[in-house]
Parts: sequence; C-alpha cells; structure tokens
Amino acid sequence: MKRARGEDGVTRRRGDAENRRVSVSPYRRVFLALLLLLSAYCFLPTASAQPGGPGPSSPLYGARPDSGAVVSGLPKALREVGIDQKLNEQLPLDLVFRNEKGESVRLGDYFGKKPVVLSLVYYQCPMLCNQVLNGMVTAFKVMSFRAGEEFDVVTVSFDPRENPSLAAAKKKTYVDYLPEAKHGSATNGWHFLTGDEASINEITEAIGFRFNFDEATNQFAHGSAIYVATPQGKLARYFYGIEYSPKDLRLGLVEASENKIGSPVDQLLLYCYHYDPTTGKYGAVVMNMVRLGGIATLIAMVALFFIMRRRDAAQIRLRARGAA
Repeated sequence: MKRARGEDGVTRRRGDAENRRVSVSPYRRVFLALLLLLSAYCFLPTASAQPGGPGPSSPLYGARPDSGAVVSGLPKALREVGIDQKLNEQLPLDLVFRNEKGESVRLGDYFGKKPVVLSLVYYQCPMLCNQVLNGMVTAFKVMSFRAGEEFDVVTVSFDPRENPSLAAAKKKTYVDYLPEAKHGSATNGWHFLTGDEASINEITEAIGFRFNFDEATNQFAHGSAIYVATPQGKLARYFYGIEYSPKDLRLGLVEASENKIGSPVDQLLLYCYHYDPTTGKYGAVVMNMVRLGGIATLIAMVALFFIMRRRDAAQIRLRARGAA
C-alpha cells in the first residue's frame, strides 16, 4: 500500500514538472510576440524616393534650372557664375597642362589607380581661392588618409596667365602646412597645374564650373567647391563652400575608390550615411539607422531568450532532484 502511494506521488511530481515545461507564462508570450514583430519590421523592404537633380539652392551652387530665367540682385559679374553638378560625367583626361616643375603633363597621368580630389583656383586670388585651399589642407591634416597614398590631389589654375613658378610657390606653402609625417607623400601626391585657355575651358566645362573675369577689379568671380573623381576619371562627389568635413571627404573617397580603401567602420558609416547631391554633404539615413538598431535589439533579445530558457531548464532540474 505504501509502495503504491509512493509511486503515485512520484508520478504526480513528474506530471507537474512536465506541465511546467509545457506551459508558457504570459510574459514569455509577450516576449515572443515582440520578437516576431521586431523581426518582421527589420526585414521589411524600405521604400525610398529617388533623389532628383540638385536644385539651385543659392545663386552660386546647384544645377541650372530647366526652364525660365532666374532673376536675382547679383552684380552683373556674378550672374553667370556658378557650379553645375555633373555627377558620373567623364573628365577629359587627354588635356595637357604644365605641372609646378614646368613639365608638360596629361590630366590622365594622375588617374588610373587612386581616387582624386580636384580643385579649381587661381594662384593670385586675393581671398576665396586661398580659403578653398585652406579648407582642403585643414581636412587633409586631420584625415587618416594621406595625399599621395590612398588618394591624389590635383589643383588646376583657371587663369591662363599664371605660370609654373606660381604653382610651385603655392604648392610649397600648402604642403609645408601639413604635418611633417605627411610631407613626403603630399609632395608626390598633390599636383599644382597651369594651362592654356583651351584646356582650362574644357576642364571647367566638364566639371560645371562657371566663372567670369571682372575687368573692373582685374579678378575672377567664381564659386567655391572641391570635387572627388574616381580612378577612371568620373566625377563622383561635389563638396561646396570653403570648409570640408574630413568625415564626408573620407566617405566620398571610399565610395569613389569602390571600397578599395577604408575600413569596415567606413562601410558601416556608408550604410547609415548617404551623399545628398543637393547639399553636397553626407546625411544620416534614418531608416537604415533604425533598422541597424532593430537588428542589434533583435540579437540581444534572442540571446536573452536562450539565457532565460537555460535558466528555467536548470531550475526544473533542481526541483526534480529536490523532489526525488
């Protein structure tokens, strides 16, 4: 009789343990529901609008309007001045210039292996061109990439009256401003060119750089920007103004190189930040950032689920041992 009662007790305890394993608590049901919803959200396709051409957000930057005349209060010398984006357009690599040593060179001599940062200035400019070069060298100074190693730099004068001696003096000024550790690579990788009017007109037309000579002041009226081109000579990025974000410039170079330079961190940043042609800057893609955060949360929840499951299994085993 006692034996039968003992067997009944053991059977009941086993049944209770099995019921505890099979039953799912309310909080766990909520957890699983949230897990499923988050999984569905993270992997939904993202609907995004296709970016159009950049609009003329200011008189000097952006694309020309498709139709109609722009009425502005700009002086006559500035009315035809501006920068028209020509993304993915091929640069004329067969153009001939002279480098800072006075040697005849082709534009294509600086392409083929690395992305290239281009700038259009004139070396005797009293103000704006120096600000463009200052912005470039400031960005180069803090970037981990080095001019002449991960990328090359080509600065072209759009004043046909200028000569290689002016180019050499300007090069020395800006290369010397870089940290000493970057002098050697920049000396070999930052090129200052001059050219005749025909070559200047071709390269400025290819880039979309519109400028005017003001006879009253004996100066050129022009906009300010730098450009990133692929190793094949196609225009990839326009960065406007006189200050250039080292992060944006680095990401532009990574994309122009087709990811041949940079690190996995750059790939992660490019997932979260996309180039906006309208502003000439990289901006956060909110949906991608939310999606990345959702995936990280999903991984954390799955890990938590398995931890909780192992803990529950361990508690059931302990209870079974105690009951035995």
